[in-house]
Amino acid sequence: MDELRFVWSVEFWRMGLYWTLSLLYSYFGLLIKNFEWPSSSSSCSAYVRRSLESMPTKPVCVITGASSGLGAETASALAREGYYVILAGRSLDSLSKTIQEIKKKNEDAQLTAFEVDMSSILSIMKFANSLQKWFMDSTLHPSIQLLVNNAGILATLHRSTVDGYDEAADPGVVETNIMREVPPRLSRLAFTVLRFLCLLKSPKDGVESIIDAALAPPEASGEYFFGGKGRTIKSSLLSFDVGLAEALWVGSTKLFRETQLKLQVSMDA
Repeated sequence: MDELRFVWSVEFWRMGLYWTLSLLYSYFGLLIKNFEWPSSSSSCSAYVRRSLESMPTKPVCVITGASSGLGAETASALAREGYYVILAGRSLDSLSKTIQEIKKKNEDAQLTAFEVDMSSILSIMKFANSLQKWFMDSTLHPSIQLLVNNAGILATLHRSTVDGYDEAADPGVVETNIMREVPPRLSRLAFTVLRFLCLLKSPKDGVESIIDAALAPPEASGEYFFGGKGRTIKSSLLSFDVGLAEALWVGSTKLFRETQLKLQVSMDA
């Protein structure tokens, strides 16, 4: 019954169609660019990853949704590259297990875990306070050099956060547990179809574009990394809309501050 209800929903077909088409469009763009590279004089066809060895202090990275899948793979890769990685997620037990798995492969990896629910602004505020205290007790520079916003789910029904905002997620192109709330048979079917179309990557392969972006030189700011090996493709037209970007930033900041103020008032009362 759940499967039928979900299949007949507008959201299912909109997600399934747009997601697949966007992946096909991205891979087509990458294919076209591969043909252009030999004759292109541009030096930005692919970016070489920077080394962190020259940095005066160890850089700090925060990864949300880091307990499994792409988040865990990203944590492992960035720790290997030289970052001090802070894993953030809903379950400290799961995060601790992830850290143990990473340590098995890389004994020198420097990692720590914090519990946070990214759908709750109160939880985010508590996380920020805990992180500030942690920095004060550490020998690291008290700043975050890299933030990887990985947390997300693909919900089967419309719902709001505890603060009253819509939950939203972009599934991306990697086989993770983002479909954990989708009926099992449907999620298996979706992954099977995407594998058949060669559009699905494992977390180990999917993490390459994230690491490319994290270690890209300053001049690569604003580029859309896709396909690994430092490669980029042109992002959507909407991504170049400065007015939309500013409206999103101002609107998000306003909502966050309003909610933050309400929470502080309720806690002081």
